[in-house]
Amino acid sequence: FTEREFAERSEVKDNVEQTGPQLKKEILYSVDDSPPIQLTILLGFQQYLTAFGGLVGAPLLLRKFYCIDGDNEGLAQIIGTVFVACGISTVLQTTLGVRLPIIQGATAAFFGPIISVLSQPDMQCPYTAIQNNNGTSETLPPLGSEGHKEIWRERFRLIQGSMLVASLFQVFLGCSGMIGVMLRYIGPLTVAPTIALIGLSLFDIVADFAQGQWYIALSTSLVITIFSQYCKKLSIPCCQYSKGQGCKCEKLPIFQLFPKVGCFLRVKNRWGYQARTDIKTSSLSSSPWIRFPYPGQWGTPTISAGAVCGMLAAIIASVVESIGDYRACAKLSEAPPPPDHAMNRGVAMEGIGCILNASFGSGQATTSYSENIAAILITKVGNRQVTIAAGLLMIVFGCLGKFTALFVALPDPILGGIALITLGMVISVGISNYQYVDLNSSRNLFIIGTSLFVGLTVPRWVSENPASIHTGVELIDQILLILLRTNMLVGGVLAFILDNTIPGTKEERGLLIWNAGAQDSNKDTVCKTYDIPFIQTYLNRINCLRFIPICPTYQPGNCTRKKRNYNL
Repeated sequence: FTEREFAERSEVKDNVEQTGPQLKKEILYSVDDSPPIQLTILLGFQQYLTAFGGLVGAPLLLRKFYCIDGDNEGLAQIIGTVFVACGISTVLQTTLGVRLPIIQGATAAFFGPIISVLSQPDMQCPYTAIQNNNGTSETLPPLGSEGHKEIWRERFRLIQGSMLVASLFQVFLGCSGMIGVMLRYIGPLTVAPTIALIGLSLFDIVADFAQGQWYIALSTSLVITIFSQYCKKLSIPCCQYSKGQGCKCEKLPIFQLFPKVGCFLRVKNRWGYQARTDIKTSSLSSSPWIRFPYPGQWGTPTISAGAVCGMLAAIIASVVESIGDYRACAKLSEAPPPPDHAMNRGVAMEGIGCILNASFGSGQATTSYSENIAAILITKVGNRQVTIAAGLLMIVFGCLGKFTALFVALPDPILGGIALITLGMVISVGISNYQYVDLNSSRNLFIIGTSLFVGLTVPRWVSENPASIHTGVELIDQILLILLRTNMLVGGVLAFILDNTIPGTKEERGLLIWNAGAQDSNKDTVCKTYDIPFIQTYLNRINCLRFIPICPTYQPGNCTRKKRNYNL
């Protein structure tokens, strides 16, 4: 679109009448729009760039616990596996799941359980233990050897099996329609701290990334800030070719569409050794050009009862997070509020995505990426086709061995600088849910302050004093440690209990505006937005599907249908 069309489109979006507290509408491409194919690919690549920090950061953060640190080739394979599995999950979620522009990626909700499981005495990395004791051992195989690979593969197989079993519960939770029951009790006061604590709990990890060279990290954040905020109205002349008109020069709001591309201009810098990209290049020579990840590539998964319980706790927290993500994404992308059947499909599809990740052996689980939802505020693009393009790019790039090996050499300060902005936006998206509640109510202020502060302090204390949890039963101790170390679970559960036990009106709790979308779910625009593509006409002819909670014809949910004709 041209500069004039961009201005007209933004003006129309800004003048849309809204009910209840809403963000100012500046979306360039909403959910059901169809951008040009070349722009779709470019915007999909932008979404990929937004997500890759978390996709790459997850295995990099956990590499020492998995005992894969030192095997750069194996780490590159893990990164490629994460890309492929999350790409498949993104395409499935966007087309058949909740059908909102949500990237599926590695979730920090599982970091606590994974670290706790791998920190058990029988699963501790022997190389890390030797480094902590400043000793050497001739019995350990060299780093990168087959013996070393078997050590970290054993740990991946344990997380694989435990995650596979726990993910079945998430699939059941979505397919059974229990999400609709949960929505009656989960409101803004529960969702807001759950999402906000994701970013607040990771500040120390971001600091660890950035501390290698703070100048590079802060300058990366500065470039993103300049591009996304100060230069968002600046249009750049670009050559454009159209059939019938030939080549012509048009102005495009490049900085508003691609605010994060400029951060990579500072990767090559002379200020610090930690910011150099040539200190971990051994993986480039040892990695193959093309490698296709496949299920069971690390061997047969194993199961631990304690690990399964830990994964279940993380899944519950992830589901609560996703409920808020669906609503936030729908609001930011100018989509109607998702009805019950869309929520159910979304949660079930996230469970299937976790099963895919576990079977492929990525060592991670998937959830809705709050970073990419927050990026809608920056890019002003919340489009389904763009997200599908991002998922396909993740699959393609994940199969390129040399490409994934590049991320092993990515400087930590660059990731830290990007995380300073994206995780800050995650916090703001979570806090924005408080706009629905009465902030003049002392009841609500008590719940907000208590849930956020307890959600930060209790996990920190438990992490520093694990010996304080001692019930006499090792399995119970392990489960309690995993639960109490998860910030968003502690804060979210406390907010849930307080919000549903302290007396308060629905208006005071924000439930009236929060659930206002349920009254609009009878509109055709809502139903069409969340319909299953290509086969919806045939599904409407099967009457028994109205009892299936994940089907768009599900009558007990929010979307009560009338018979109508579809033009597909």
